[in-house]
Amino acid sequence: MSPREIFDAILEESPDSDITFTGGDPLYQVEGFSELAQLIKAETPGKTIWCYTGFRFEEILADEKMSRLLPWIDVLVDGPFVLALRDTKNLRFRGSSNQRLIDVPGSLRAGTVIEWESAYGGVPAV
Repeated sequence: MSPREIFDAILEESPDSDITFTGGDPLYQVEGFSELAQLIKAETPGKTIWCYTGFRFEEILADEKMSRLLPWIDVLVDGPFVLALRDTKNLRFRGSSNQRLIDVPGSLRAGTVIEWESAYGGVPAV
């Protein structure tokens, strides 16, 4: 499917929902994912995009291809799931304590990682 076809299917199935991209790792298909994220932001203003990845934010920033995706992502859940660090009682929206919930727009503006739970009291920045 093309990014346009995926976008159309998303709107048909969940016109009022925000969007979450998760595994396999979406960044293994960063070109198509970037195109799809741009379509979502351009044609459905106000939708929040979350992305789960095994890559760390710093790795993504350092990679020319992957970093092109960041302007289109609102919240990045970064880092691999580690079974030994699993915590189902204290963590929100992630499976292991090494994973971070990153406010991507705020982090890009600040030039450092801003975790959205800390900055926004648990409300994702858009």
